[in-house]
Amino acid sequence: MLRRVFIANRGEIALRILRACRELGIETVAAYSQADAEALHVQLATESVCIGPARAADSYLNQDALLTAALATGCDGVHPGYGFLSENADFADACAAAGLTFIGPSGEAIRKAGSKSAARDLMKAAGVPVTPGSDGPVSSAAEALAALPAGKAYLFYEGKWNDLPYVKPVELPLAANFFEDLHDVYLVDKDFTWTYVHTHEEACGPYFCRAGT
Repeated sequence: MLRRVFIANRGEIALRILRACRELGIETVAAYSQADAEALHVQLATESVCIGPARAADSYLNQDALLTAALATGCDGVHPGYGFLSENADFADACAAAGLTFIGPSGEAIRKAGSKSAARDLMKAAGVPVTPGSDGPVSSAAEALAALPAGKAYLFYEGKWNDLPYVKPVELPLAANFFEDLHDVYLVDKDFTWTYVHTHEEACGPYFCRAGT
């Protein structure tokens, strides 16, 4: 059982961690930036320590400051909450190297799960059922179409997210929820004959008439 946990987060997230630790009889140390000095989690923790200025990059994302504070306050565990460094494999490794228990996945597990395609391969190798799909990333709607099970209607659209291209298949009737960010649309009927439609306006009307079944 851990004796004292360093909470590397803020707000409601930190409060939930604090509450759980209190129920288990574990002491807590709240990390806070200068902007959060009066926050509730700071007031309720066993101890609190300032880890930097208001900017998150200089405080809650500053791994050196967090580790130094955790060790200086006698903690034996670090809870990252969610967001910030909770999915940072290097931080998980750094906690372990410093003799601190990272309350979350190991750095190795985070790296394996960080890529959706790699995580899918890992689950398949372990015998865990996965949803139907390709054996790896696809670069076009045609490749995605070839990997999907037959006998259903799909809508495909290509676009960009953070300047990275992507192709997304959406099974009907869920497709209606995705019309706001359509870019290049491929309409696929149940016979798997497909046509290219470029604009939102062109996609809406005739498609749902043809795919009403």
